[in-house]
Amino acid sequence: MSKYVSYDQAKQQYLKTLKQYIPIVARVHGANHPELQKVRDIFDAIMQKDRDSNNNKPELHEEFGTLRQITHDYLIPQDACESFEAVYHMLSEIDEAYHQ
Repeated sequence: MSKYVSYDQAKQQYLKTLKQYIPIVARVHGANHPELQKVRDIFDAIMQKDRDSNNNKPELHEEFGTLRQITHDYLIPQDACESFEAVYHMLSEIDEAYHQ
């Protein structure tokens, strides 16, 4: 990111799209990329913690750490479509904003 974006700004920018894209990308690419089911599960856990936080910043270090591990730091696979690439990009941006 070239400028500071807060976690709340990143969420506002990307969560709606991620909610739509992640299940589709997991369904379409899941056979070749079984890690996408874990990505979906972790994203769901992040969303739940965020809802439960009552507008406070939730504790998500473990979730983002696991996402970085299973996605190899959001490395785009060679066979990824544009939606798959977008999911990893948006997750990376939210992760970075969370840790600033």
